[in-house]
Amino acid sequence: MSTYVIGDIQGCLQPLKCLLNAVQFSHDQDVLWSVGDIVNRGPESLESLRFLYHMRDNLTVVLGNHDLHLLAIAAGVRRPSRSDTFDEILNAPDRQELLEWLAQQPLIHHEYGHTLVHAGIPPQWTLSQAMDYAREVESALRGSHATTFLGAMYGDEPAIWKEDLSGMTRLRVITNYLTRMRYCTRAGRLDFQNKGSSPALDTPKSDHQTVDAWFNHHDRKTAKDRILFGHWASIAGQTNNPNAIGLDTGCVWNGVMSLYHLESGDVTHCACQDGVCHDQPATRES
Repeated sequence: MSTYVIGDIQGCLQPLKCLLNAVQFSHDQDVLWSVGDIVNRGPESLESLRFLYHMRDNLTVVLGNHDLHLLAIAAGVRRPSRSDTFDEILNAPDRQELLEWLAQQPLIHHEYGHTLVHAGIPPQWTLSQAMDYAREVESALRGSHATTFLGAMYGDEPAIWKEDLSGMTRLRVITNYLTRMRYCTRAGRLDFQNKGSSPALDTPKSDHQTVDAWFNHHDRKTAKDRILFGHWASIAGQTNNPNAIGLDTGCVWNGVMSLYHLESGDVTHCACQDGVCHDQPATRES
């Protein structure tokens, strides 16, 4: 049995299938992990969601911000943006089945000494804390007040964690850390302005500390934990950190889609163009 981890799919189903074929993925024996963002922007959001749903018995998914956005739109608490590609899902006859399954997925998964999360874990949290906080959001998403949570999760504030936060503001900052974070300070103050491969030179300092990629804060409490994440296409998977494995390599933006083999560290990737695999998959050593 092998475990493979796929980067952000975002409705690009054909490259995913191409990669699974390239590694001779066994639907009877192997397991696929997904860093989230199954849907949106690409040409086959409905087909991607259905494909993963049908292989759910040997699949682990953590929710990404686009997946949560889909649930909010489906719940009627958010209007779609012009760039969203959810119409086929929202009009599908199996919509309810697919969305109910999606809402049951976690925000963090830890197994085999690896942690799967969509965006990352802030410097001030231990892995145990992150998993506990994730469960708070998961409970809200699966509970009777899920619609209230989905409507309240949008927004950039509060920008930093405090243990005494409560209610929807507490759930919002947890969700932002796990599904939207790229840059932050050492104290965990989020910076949503910077999205590129390096922060702007004129980025102001917060809490008397420089903004940096969440995984670059060397004294972060998860520095020794191996974390697999997506969400950040502009860094093309490059973290210069063996314990921070970035797998969003921008397939939906005509980059590549990456498939990581958990046991060996090998990465198989294919170049993407308009949501399809443009070149034959190639394997590189991680």
